Amino acid sequence: MSLAAEAEDAARAYAQWQDAVAGVLAKSRRVDPSELGPEPQRLLETTTYDGVTVNPLYGIRDERPEAPLPGEFPFVRGGSATRDVTTGWLVSAQFGGAAAATGYGTAGKVNERILDALENGVSALWLRVGGTDLPIETLSAALDKVLLDLAPVTIDAGAETVAAAAALYAVVDARTDLADPEAVRLSLGAAPLTSQFAGRDDITVDEAIELAAAAADRIGTVRALTVDGTAFHNAGASDAEELAASIAAGLEYVRGLITAGCSAEQALGQIEFRLAATDDQFQTIAKFRAGRQLWARIAQVAGAPEAGNAPQHAVTSAAMMAQRDPWVNMLRTTLAAFGAGVGGADAVTVLPFDAALPAGALGVSEGFAARIARNTQLLLLEESNLGRVLDPGAGSWYIEELTAQIAAKAWEFFQEVESAGGYRAALESGLVADRIAATRAQRDSDIAHRKTAVTGINEFPNLAEAPLPVGASDAGTLAARYAAPFEALRDRSDAFLATHGARPKVLLAPLGPVAEHNGRSTFAANLMASGGIETVNPGPLDLTGDAVAGVVSGSGASIAILCGTDARYGEEAATATTALRAAGITTVLLAGPEKAVGDVQGESRPDGFLTARIDAIAALTDLLDTLGA
Repeated sequence: MSLAAEAEDAARAYAQWQDAVAGVLAKSRRVDPSELGPEPQRLLETTTYDGVTVNPLYGIRDERPEAPLPGEFPFVRGGSATRDVTTGWLVSAQFGGAAAATGYGTAGKVNERILDALENGVSALWLRVGGTDLPIETLSAALDKVLLDLAPVTIDAGAETVAAAAALYAVVDARTDLADPEAVRLSLGAAPLTSQFAGRDDITVDEAIELAAAAADRIGTVRALTVDGTAFHNAGASDAEELAASIAAGLEYVRGLITAGCSAEQALGQIEFRLAATDDQFQTIAKFRAGRQLWARIAQVAGAPEAGNAPQHAVTSAAMMAQRDPWVNMLRTTLAAFGAGVGGADAVTVLPFDAALPAGALGVSEGFAARIARNTQLLLLEESNLGRVLDPGAGSWYIEELTAQIAAKAWEFFQEVESAGGYRAALESGLVADRIAATRAQRDSDIAHRKTAVTGINEFPNLAEAPLPVGASDAGTLAARYAAPFEALRDRSDAFLATHGARPKVLLAPLGPVAEHNGRSTFAANLMASGGIETVNPGPLDLTGDAVAGVVSGSGASIAILCGTDARYGEEAATATTALRAAGITTVLLAGPEKAVGDVQGESRPDGFLTARIDAIAALTDLLDTLGA
């Protein structure tokens, strides 16, 4: 078959698919297919926070030129063509930090945990060093018996980075058990530029540049500078915004190192990136691929394209972690680790599923949570064999297009940052913070309106789970967690429960048989539970005699929600509202649109209307205020 004939067949098949889409959409919207226009599939498109359009179907029409092989510029498909496919990415785990508060903070205990983790699948170490968490002088004890030429070590010491780096060097230099000193890989974790954005203590940029310039002369591989993109992600940044701000910060470091006398190759060799991986697996895959492409372009402009392969350390998103129904976090981190691994991250750290909660809040040990986090990756690597193929997403029309569009959007924002005078100038002017804040506000609005579902939080909440310990809402990271606004409502409900022995409650008032009211009764109960409000469902409301009064009296509720079909509302909503008010209900709401009750006015008209796209946070806050929670 000729190419022209193939193209004609493809066009014909696409047109047939469009007709099928039009037929389905016309039926669901109760319109004629001709009313949907020549491109009905556009109604199925979605738009990301970066403004990237995601199509409902990708095909040969979306094909892009094949990217170079892994290990070749611009490194979209991975930084190495010879990565050990029997190992895959590095399974990283974090030690120190909050561990000190749970009895694991001594160097000996940390060392026990490190050795146990290494024996059970961890292949890279991330140490929180300094202060009372893991004092610098105990670093040698914490790393006792660790084969440093096999397990890469990253330290995170904030304002004590210079001293921690010296201590780490001393540990390495004193070791006589290194089979190959050249194989030692160290990351010093200096991140003053991204720490400045996050408001964390760190060394100065000048100190970081001096540390990096000296690190270039060390035996083995030492990268002194970390561009911590999770700082932007945790503040609410989109994927492209995180990448753009990260490469802008990285470029600032490169310029500083070149000014200090380093070559472009040496400067680029001192940088690694730490990026967030979320439960949107395709976005995560594309983000890591796009991140490599963007940094390769920076290296190319710097005159050293072959040095544009900076390591990527993926950390599962702290912002996506929930305190309520935290077991769902296991699913979130699994998807995130999958996306990061398939996307080509060099190392992946999975946060424990209870990371947003105080230690021991769920009654499980820290060891259990750490084991689940580690085994999440091991299952992906050793049972799903994800590491055995380099860039398995290559050639996917969707992934390739998404990668290109995220890279393009990130480059646009990066150019804005450069036009503002570079990273530090853009930070001081508020350009970066304002852009990220706008994205965060849009995401918060989508979650509040339940346009974006957060399982266990604004959809399918479990109101029967045990209340959180007092003060738990202040636990966890500094991330702007997606679930936090709804969890604040649940905290109010917990406080009410502790004081009154019962949760705030509302009465469901179903109209008509179960087949009619069940959909909206379920919707209303789910909505109320997301705000910590219990619902009492007595079954179909009997509007005859004194039945309504008995139902209201037995429920003990002062607020009722009518649940039924629009047709039933037209027949009975006014009567039911009047009867409920007469029985003592002070506020009557209706699960459905306002148009369902027509022009009914006065005491027969419901006080409010609950639909799928209301601002649930605002509505539930008002209800809790009314109920005295």
